Amino acid sequence: MSAMILETIRSDYLAHLSYILIHKGKAAVIDPRRDCQAYIDLARQHGASISHIFETHRNEDYVTGSRELARRTGAQIMHGKGFPFDFGAPVSEGDWFDIGDLRLTVLETPGHTFDSISLVLRDMSSGEDPVAVFTGDALFIGDVGRTDFYPDRREEVAGLLYDSIFGKLLPLGDHVILYPAHGAGSVCGSGMAQREFSTLGFERRHNPALQLGREAFVRRKAGERHEYPPYFRKMEEINAQGSDAPLCEIREPKPLGAEEFAKLVANGGAQVVDVRSPEAIAGAFVPGSLAIPEQLVSGYAGYLLDYGQPIYLVAETQEEMQSARAQLLRMGYDRVEGWLAGGLTGWETAGRQYDSIPAVNVRELVRRIQADEDFTLLDVRKQEEVEAGMLPGARHIFLGDLPNRLTEIPRDKPVTTFCGSGQRAVIAASILKRHGFERVEDNLGSMAACRSYGCPIVEPATSGKPDEQEAA
Repeated sequence: MSAMILETIRSDYLAHLSYILIHKGKAAVIDPRRDCQAYIDLARQHGASISHIFETHRNEDYVTGSRELARRTGAQIMHGKGFPFDFGAPVSEGDWFDIGDLRLTVLETPGHTFDSISLVLRDMSSGEDPVAVFTGDALFIGDVGRTDFYPDRREEVAGLLYDSIFGKLLPLGDHVILYPAHGAGSVCGSGMAQREFSTLGFERRHNPALQLGREAFVRRKAGERHEYPPYFRKMEEINAQGSDAPLCEIREPKPLGAEEFAKLVANGGAQVVDVRSPEAIAGAFVPGSLAIPEQLVSGYAGYLLDYGQPIYLVAETQEEMQSARAQLLRMGYDRVEGWLAGGLTGWETAGRQYDSIPAVNVRELVRRIQADEDFTLLDVRKQEEVEAGMLPGARHIFLGDLPNRLTEIPRDKPVTTFCGSGQRAVIAASILKRHGFERVEDNLGSMAACRSYGCPIVEPATSGKPDEQEAA
């Protein structure tokens, strides 16, 4: 008797969760990522072939992997009917698909998007009671999906999401296991729990969004303001048209020596991205490069990189380079054409010029604030972070908006960049350096260091008045 297999495939940094179901030689994949070999390997390991691929909704934050997986397996792609996809087959409420004794039944659960569906899992060898539900971006662990993709219909889509959750998902039963398409850290929601397992009953009792009545739920969702990275539009286009290039047609990045790398940089038209740690970048980096530490590539490349220009990476190791490239491919950046072999050591030993970003310790930062020194403290955190407290006199510009708001920053005095832990601060510092700001520093540790040390913290609306300061 063959075992029933359910495996979760996690995509780090995007906080994307996808799933494969296997039984009796058949397999189905739900919300696959673009680099899809993991699903093929798992199916082969258990002697199964992938016959069905499900997309729970038109995704905005990554290139969905359904077309790539279908190219390799011949599996049929299924998606909701609420959007005119150029590929696959639409499904409707009540449609069901058998994977051995496992049955997936479609629920139409619009709200996050109009085409959103959920998939109810039943073990038909044990009866017809639901065992689990794959909710896509409708219901998360600790939160619900964002509903701001239709700004002129905010109340309508928020109401649709409430009705989907309370009218279709929660009635499945408190015992039903919840499998969402994203975990904590995703841009598709906020307040998600760090764990990746829950039940509908637990969420019904403890999920803050599910404690609201319909009117309050709609009011809250309609009033939310999430970041909307520019690359979302590119993802929507690719995922609607199925226009992603087959991965086999995309060349591997070429390792480049310092001289060849320097020529590419000098010729212009290339985007040099340094994915090393903030501390390494601050110590020495290729002049003109954009710093995006590896673990933040998924979060900020979509704000800062151009799809039309080739990308060249600077990394500490080949593994770090490959991780950054995988993240970029999942976001549709297919033109990662090379990387600096030997990293900054190779660049330095070749006698090439390098730049650096002085790091400011938290104690020095506090001293400057208390001495009322004339400098710009640039806070690049998200709005909800700033609302929880900021340093006196700081100027807030969200990192994703920084390239378009550089004229708001004085050039005639030093700029110290600041964030939650120092990683985004080094990105901001590199942006300023690329645009000709000469006196730029970053505060490594940033708010995390401040809260450990005891910096003065003020509410954003207080404008940093001394009598309104309080210990962290």
